[in-house]
Amino acid sequence: MEKLIITVIKINGKCPVFKVGDRIVIEGPQVKLEETDAICTHAFASLIPYIVALRKGIKPSELGLGKKDKAYVQCLDPGPPYTEGGTVIFEITVVKDEAEKSVENSKRGNR
Repeated sequence: MEKLIITVIKINGKCPVFKVGDRIVIEGPQVKLEETDAICTHAFASLIPYIVALRKGIKPSELGLGKKDKAYVQCLDPGPPYTEGGTVIFEITVVKDEAEKSVENSKRGNR
């Protein structure tokens, strides 16, 4: 099962919800609340299409969002001078569990 770790890496302007280093952890279809620092509805609206795609195994590079196992997405709040908030930039890391890695490696070995 794909696990996604979404980390705040930069904030342009000010964000009333997140600080740099905050994380959202997704495992399967579930937000792991005990491992998550904060959730913002504006940011989640920006993240959700990519969460679904990355969970389905689409690579960040295929989405045009990054390289290898990391994707980069930003919050939809444009920040000053348009709003009082700020744009948050997230790094989404795809983490595969050990069982999945073993299956993947055995498939490659059989080719």
